[in-house]
Amino acid sequence: MQILSSTNYDFVRWRWHAIALSLLVILGGAATIWTKGLPLGVDFAGGSIVIVKFPQATPVERVRAAVSAMPSGVGNDAVVQDYGDPSQHMVLIRIAQTAAQSSENLSQDADAVSAALKTANLGEFEVAGTEIVGPVVGQQLKKQGILATVFALSGILVYIALRFQISFAVGAIAATLHDLLVCLAFLAFFRYDLTLNVIAGLLTITGYSVNDTIVIFDRVRENMRGMRRDNLTQIVNVAVNQTLGRTIITAGTTLLSVIALYFFGGEVLEGFAFTMLVGIISGTYSTIFIAAAIAIMWQGRKPIKGQVVAAPETRKPGRRRAS
Repeated sequence: MQILSSTNYDFVRWRWHAIALSLLVILGGAATIWTKGLPLGVDFAGGSIVIVKFPQATPVERVRAAVSAMPSGVGNDAVVQDYGDPSQHMVLIRIAQTAAQSSENLSQDADAVSAALKTANLGEFEVAGTEIVGPVVGQQLKKQGILATVFALSGILVYIALRFQISFAVGAIAATLHDLLVCLAFLAFFRYDLTLNVIAGLLTITGYSVNDTIVIFDRVRENMRGMRRDNLTQIVNVAVNQTLGRTIITAGTTLLSVIALYFFGGEVLEGFAFTMLVGIISGTYSTIFIAAAIAIMWQGRKPIKGQVVAAPETRKPGRRRAS
């Protein structure tokens, strides 16, 4: 299936506008994280999650009031929200960990939530699930998440540098970092918790973005053989136009799947689906506007490895004019 055949858009022309837009989003996200912080899920921050199920609809405000009345004030900053299918009448209660708490205290907090709901006379309910993450586990998961991201980016850099050249590797890593920072910015804007599911989404986006970038760089390498008199800017423009239809089809079909996951995947997968949604859009955008633009700027006027250079023209010797 082919769409948008024989296009001739000048994408490289808009590289500075694209970079300016990306910087605006990333700096806005950084300012939001600096002022409000990036919400950490129980996986990283530690704490207790209790999911309770009521036989009838129960206002979240009544549940929140009951949790806030817990002794020692541990429920004052609790997160209380509807959970799952509304017909199931489930409510999620998350108690954040404090610096002085141990794993035993966290277990007591989970039990205290049930006791507080019974004291508030909210009617019959059952505990549908609990999750307790201690401080040591939370720190370990945070360290492993950072290491996984660093190792993935390092492997990508080495692979592309060996397969293509260093300027392409820099462009691919810049585009991948761009996608990760944009995703973090939107997570901060919409106040999604950073959980293991979100980390999985970020790593998935890393692979998706690099795969899309490699397709274009592979076409650039092929075009170098036939466009030996053209500069890298022209070669990249042709390559992006040649792969534009493939990029749109791949991004479009993946996006439809992620949209379905976002709306019908439930609360547990919402953060993952949102990360993927932002990442696919950002990955397609960075593949077209960011990766190649960074590669062109890094390459500058240096010769391109793998490009066939035309042999210098030799002038035929002519007859010497008699003096």
